Amino acid sequence: MTEAVSRPTLEAVAARAGVSRATVSRVVNGGDGVREPLVERVRQAVEELGYVPNQAARSLVTKRHDAVAVVIAEPEARVFTDPFFALQLRGISKELTAHDNQLVLLLTEGRADHARVARYLAGGHVDGALVFSLHLDDPLPGLIRNAGVPTVFGGRPDWSDGAPGPVYVDSDNRGGARAAVRHLVGLGRTRIAHITGALDQTSAVDRLDGYRDVMGDADPRLVVESDFTPGGGEHAMRELLDRCPDVDAVFAANDLTALGALRVLRERGLRVPEDVAVIGFDDVLPVAEECDPPLTTVRQDIEEMGRLMARLLLAGPAGQGGAREPTDPSAAGVVLPTTLIRRASA
Repeated sequence: MTEAVSRPTLEAVAARAGVSRATVSRVVNGGDGVREPLVERVRQAVEELGYVPNQAARSLVTKRHDAVAVVIAEPEARVFTDPFFALQLRGISKELTAHDNQLVLLLTEGRADHARVARYLAGGHVDGALVFSLHLDDPLPGLIRNAGVPTVFGGRPDWSDGAPGPVYVDSDNRGGARAAVRHLVGLGRTRIAHITGALDQTSAVDRLDGYRDVMGDADPRLVVESDFTPGGGEHAMRELLDRCPDVDAVFAANDLTALGALRVLRERGLRVPEDVAVIGFDDVLPVAEECDPPLTTVRQDIEEMGRLMARLLLAGPAGQGGAREPTDPSAAGVVLPTTLIRRASA
């Protein structure tokens, strides 16, 4: 058996610094009204003794938990295989770490998990929530609003449940799609197809709308619905070639979809870009660079999207700390620009 190591207490820090317990508490919890020489003495005592604040007790004083929930409305098999999520989580984690906040990851395998997530958020364990990869009929926004947790969403919301002004961060999906398709038109391609993402997500809808902005009167058979995965891209590309064997360009809704499409084109003996030009979306590395040939794609700064989501949550209204309420009518969306990155596939 090992003996429990006694943790230094506020009283021990106060004795070492020669100040009152109340003074130590104010310094440790970020309070005001303590003269700088005393603050330095307390900090030195904390360091010498290795004092670590009791988070539960600290939360009672500050009303903050220094923890943020990240809710991804996807099963874990998708989250841990799609590099998009890794990049977004990295951006979120960097920003939270810079502000000494913990990341609490919550995944939803299905509808049965929604109530569990809502109960956790309502239980006062975190200071706010960052939510992304929502689907159009997802009940999570309403459940989270009812939990009363400040929230920032990843991606343009599209629900009509009476909640005004959600705070969100997104990329210019429609503009990026237009740029991709215009590039294909500029290459002289005339049978330009689009393999969509999951159309119950606004990013996929916006990219489809961008394609239609340029190819408004295109053959409807040139649009095939998919799901943002390599397997979905393979299935859609086979369907597309069976429908329209004369297709000469493909705009895929993301890089993973494009990866699947490239595999099928290679199987069918079609050369890229000579026979069929291909463009993706995201510029997820190393996927885009290691495709054969390297993939022309639309870059969105996924990591920066994550950082900005966390920054907005931590800043709160007018930068005063504590995130905006999800029903704040002054809340708005931030849309980041996209850029076409030219490589060998188109």
